[in-house]
This record gives sequence, structure tokens and C-alpha cells, in this order.
Amino acid sequence: MTIQTASYVTSNTDYRLCPPPTLPEYAFIGRSNVGKSSLINMLTQRKGLAKTSQTPGKTQLINHFLVDDAWYLVDLPGYGYAKISKSERAKWEHMIYEYLRYRPNLVCTFVLVDSRHPPQKVDMEFIEQLGEEGIPFHLVFTKADKVKNHELPEKVASYQEKLLETWEELPLSFVTSAEKGQGRDPLLETIQTYNDAFLSSESA
Repeated sequence: MTIQTASYVTSNTDYRLCPPPTLPEYAFIGRSNVGKSSLINMLTQRKGLAKTSQTPGKTQLINHFLVDDAWYLVDLPGYGYAKISKSERAKWEHMIYEYLRYRPNLVCTFVLVDSRHPPQKVDMEFIEQLGEEGIPFHLVFTKADKVKNHELPEKVASYQEKLLETWEELPLSFVTSAEKGQGRDPLLETIQTYNDAFLSSESA
């Protein structure tokens, strides 16, 4: 997939206010500071499209970006640590899960996990929640350039082993580096495949 255009469209706190659900949509979510904005900018090759920050919890809305007038990339607020109150965090979680459950054109959710760390409780809990809700997702390991090459397979395997404790089948996963552009082509090829299937189902 070659991306020609990528632009910010809108931000909302309610899935019912998002753009009309006529195009396929892909959500990106992960723990605060997992490198989500950097990955989005790398995928679209638009520096500054998603605002990066050293402050956890910077993304607080459902942010829609339109890519090639053909599909939406959605930047969701991070879960886990952020310097916000419990009441605010509860609002975030409600907003996120309402979107993930009820957005009709959401094709797949990409869950970002930091490849430098062993399986984190907050990540595993979120993944389990997706499974219980029957929400399709893939795993995206970020910051691969920060891990020694010989250690990377072990890091990925540790997540897979943890998942196999409760899952019969492993989700599709990608290893990425926003700095190096690693994983961009496999991710976009997967999205293209889903786009083609979405169009076929719409025209059927």
C-alpha cells in the first residue's frame, strides 16, 4: 500500500459523533507512552500527524484520520498509567469500550505493547477484555530498535506464552520500530487486505 494523503478529520468523546461509518476503520491503542503517535506518523509517513508527547495520557479523545479518502485510522486514548483522576479514567474507559463495542465499521483494533518489557498486567487485562467482547485485534510490538536483536524473539515469545495460558489461538502480531520504519509494510498490507474485503462485502 502506498499512502498518498493522510489528514486529521475530527476528535470526539462519543462513538455516535464519529464520521459516518461508510469506510473501513482501524483503531490503534496501547498503554500510555507505548509509542502510538510515533507509530501512526511512521505508518502514514506524515511527521506530526499524530501529536507525540513525553507526557503519558496526552491523547484524550477518539481521533480520526482519513487516509487516501479510503479508510480511517483512529488514535484512541491510552490505558493504564496517566496523571488523571479515577473519575476521569473511568470516563476514558467508558468512551473507549463504547467505541470498540459499537462502532459498526471498525474492522480491527491494533493493540500496541512495548517490546522492551515482559507481559504487563494492564496489557493482558485489556487483551482479555477484547477477547471476552469478541472484538477483533492484532498485537503490535513497538520500539523494536530499543531491544537487542538476539533478545527480540524472546520478548515476543514471552507474550505469546502468556497469551497461550488462556487463548487457544494466538492473534496476528507485528514487530515495529517507528524510528527505523520496521513493520510498516506488513501492517499496511494487512490493512489493504481488510480494505479489499470490506469493499467486497459492501458491494455484495
